[in-house]
Amino acid sequence: VNTWKHPLGIPPPSEKDWPKEDEDFFLLDPDRKRDVLPQPFRMISKLVMQVFESAMEIIERREMLREAQKLKVQPQKCFPTAEFQVNERANCLAVSGKYVFVGLSVGLAAFSTCDFKDVCAWDAAKTEICAIHALDLGNECHVLLAVDEMGLAWLFCFHKESFLLVKILNEVEDISQRSTCVEVVLPRGGDYAGILLQGNTKAWLEIYQLPKDSWLTEMEKNAGAAEELACSERRSSCSPEVGTFVLQELPASAIQADVELDPPVLLLTVRPPKPITGTSFKDPLDALKKVDDGSMLGLGYNHLIKDSQWELQEAIFRSTYQEYLEAEGVVKEEIPRYATFHFLLPSRILMGPEMEVQPDIPVGIGVHWDGNHNFCLYLLNHSLTEKVDSDLKPDVVWPCAAPIACSAVSSCSRYLALAGEDATITIWDKHLGYPLSVTAILEERFIRSIHFL
Repeated sequence: VNTWKHPLGIPPPSEKDWPKEDEDFFLLDPDRKRDVLPQPFRMISKLVMQVFESAMEIIERREMLREAQKLKVQPQKCFPTAEFQVNERANCLAVSGKYVFVGLSVGLAAFSTCDFKDVCAWDAAKTEICAIHALDLGNECHVLLAVDEMGLAWLFCFHKESFLLVKILNEVEDISQRSTCVEVVLPRGGDYAGILLQGNTKAWLEIYQLPKDSWLTEMEKNAGAAEELACSERRSSCSPEVGTFVLQELPASAIQADVELDPPVLLLTVRPPKPITGTSFKDPLDALKKVDDGSMLGLGYNHLIKDSQWELQEAIFRSTYQEYLEAEGVVKEEIPRYATFHFLLPSRILMGPEMEVQPDIPVGIGVHWDGNHNFCLYLLNHSLTEKVDSDLKPDVVWPCAAPIACSAVSSCSRYLALAGEDATITIWDKHLGYPLSVTAILEERFIRSIHFL
């Protein structure tokens, strides 16, 4: 039997006993293993790592954006509940009451919002309708103002599913004198209509009064006559032998073909302000005689500045700012050809002491022309005392520090917003006649439109 004289133990380590093949594995830094590779492989490895790092950054950024998007309120998606087909190309549409009026490449079409079926169509003139405005007058009567491709303004009355042409507002016999309609406004209530016309070298604004009361009366009479005619047709088509009735319905267009409605009445013709020139007055008394009422500001025509003074002032201005004028170029002042206008309800500014007005019917209009500093207000009863073709003077003038770029009137017609070309917005209380607030937008900004919410 063999026995150990001494207990077994672990021998001490010795460097001589280490395996040679594992020496590099334990002593070398793992990150330095790439340095052993040849130069092309190291460059490729570095580029691959950069690609992976950039990809991870993009993925993390997109994940952050996706999480932030989930926290936002998502807009509600709306899908169409019904649709209606048109035979021609649709250019524009307007909604009034339970009807949808569509301007087509050839005429007009009316659709019912109840069943979305074609109710009536008008293509007598074979003209393309480019813009359309509609308003409900009540008693199933609607007024439509359409503009065709030639700039003609067509006034229609839609009643009992039939189009009735009232008048072409800017129709003339001489084609060379034809004007183009560029803007149409129909105020609430349908008592008035305004159109902006442009000729070859000038522009003007025409305001019409719509005789809607006579239209409604004529429509009621026509409806009664149509019912009597239908009753007589039913009685004549009665068959006594069988004891049944054959009901025959006449089309509404045939029944209303002979209806003649009263044309609209031209109330105002507003022309753009003329450039201010030298005075022709000899003394201040002559200038004061031209002022009708000293309680309002005018357009600046009644002054005592002579032509020589204007020329001297112009020469001083050009000599002082010659370098700036040469850099930007001088634009010659021209008569404006575009205007923005609003129908205004009664207020202290537009109401006289003895005027009898209704709160929901406009009593005046507010107009400002492109590049002009003045916002002009006109009463709608000028036709009683002045000629339509005469140069109309504004009843109230609100001057602004900068040319007016755009304007807006609130739904209650009390507040007026004027935005100047200097990016300044002024809110006026039209009833009291003073500004409520003035807001300056950032510099080098141009305000193109403004709206009340």
